[in-house]
Amino acid sequence: MSSIRDRVKQLVPTQVTNRVRESLVDYGVRTSDRRPLPDFLIIGTKRGGTTSLWNYLIQHPLVPRLFPAWNTKSSHYFEEHWRRGEAWYRSHFPTVRQRETLESRHGGPVRVGEAAPLYMFHPLAAERVAGLMPTVKLIVLLRDPVERAYSHWKERRTNGVEPLDFAAALAAEPERTAGERERLIAEPEYFSEPYDWYTYRARGRYLEHLEPWLERFDRSQLLFLPSEDLYGDARATYRRTLDFLGLPAFDLPDFKVYNDRRSAPLEADLRAELTEYYRPHNEALRQRLGMSLDWPDRVA
Repeated sequence: MSSIRDRVKQLVPTQVTNRVRESLVDYGVRTSDRRPLPDFLIIGTKRGGTTSLWNYLIQHPLVPRLFPAWNTKSSHYFEEHWRRGEAWYRSHFPTVRQRETLESRHGGPVRVGEAAPLYMFHPLAAERVAGLMPTVKLIVLLRDPVERAYSHWKERRTNGVEPLDFAAALAAEPERTAGERERLIAEPEYFSEPYDWYTYRARGRYLEHLEPWLERFDRSQLLFLPSEDLYGDARATYRRTLDFLGLPAFDLPDFKVYNDRRSAPLEADLRAELTEYYRPHNEALRQRLGMSLDWPDRVA
């Protein structure tokens, strides 16, 4: 008998929690007409420091978190949850009244956003964002693609969805992801885990994935940040981001690194192969953006 009571006690909090979560989600949707769309998006790149930059920004008193509180940094609307519709998307952001309260309390403009590194890479995201929020500001973190690919693999490995070593995973990428991009375009409500999980090499061809954004948004709406700048001087990069968003200065006590992945160095032969692979892609990116992007592939 006692074991049955214990099981009931364990189930009741879970049931209550689920009901609370459902109620909050429903409330957000029902009040969506009072919730303005976001002012900014951090659209990438994956493993480029998006989690760290997001956590720095939401410590600013004029950058509220997503709603409900368990949402960490993204709704994933423009890639995974497009089928849910605009009211569902709006439900993640503060109401007009909440914005006004913050502005009155802190004497400055509120800036609401989300950080979703798959947005930059998804073939339909730029078109979707431009259609719904043509004046939104976009922040793009760009990391040395060799380091980015290796870090991406480490994350997948840690999360238990990558059984292959890095060299084997790179070799398997074309077969694993074959047809996924085309299917995402053909089936707008489809979401592809392989396209998100196993695109180690493909994601580093940055210009290929940025062109749809550059074609649809004025350059003044885009802020490109080398991830290495964020890692080397987070305070300066944070201040540059605040300036871009039109936010008043706000100093943070520290800039700890979020979501880091420590490991052994990348094998020299793989590094050399990837560096050579990305060389023409990186040079095209530098020319298009007019940025130095001082990565090791650059010929002096």
